[in-house]
Amino acid sequence: MDYPVVDTTSTDARFKFQVAAEPGGGGILRCFGCGSCVAACPVKKHEAAYDPRRFIKLVLLGLRDEVLAGPEIWYCATCYECQEVCPMDVRFAEAVSAVKNLAVREGHLPPAMSAQQDLLKEHGRLYEVGEFENEKRTGLGLPEVAERPDQIRTLLEK
Repeated sequence: MDYPVVDTTSTDARFKFQVAAEPGGGGILRCFGCGSCVAACPVKKHEAAYDPRRFIKLVLLGLRDEVLAGPEIWYCATCYECQEVCPMDVRFAEAVSAVKNLAVREGHLPPAMSAQQDLLKEHGRLYEVGEFENEKRTGLGLPEVAERPDQIRTLLEK
């Protein structure tokens, strides 16, 4: 079996410590790669490319760009099955959340989140409320809804 070669010039030795410093990320340093998380993961059963053990290994090796820009971090269903079986209390679902927080701060958003962010910037909510919707609301005795995206834009910029 051929194993991929890791180019150490593209690794960041501090990355695992950054993940560990995030809320929920500390357990990632305890992983010794037993594979219990993989065996318990329902996502792995349906998505062959998803492998919690490989994900942790990439973090520990410092492959920052591959982890933060890859789609795998968004696959976790946060079902906590991995945490129930982990002998080292790695708390994988929480570690993935820590990595997601880093990814979002560095601008690596999944397409659905980017679309939601655009809608929030444009309309101040996830759904546009226009003339048609307000006519229906008026007919139901509800007040009209005005779009006020300025406050939301300010929050998103922060």
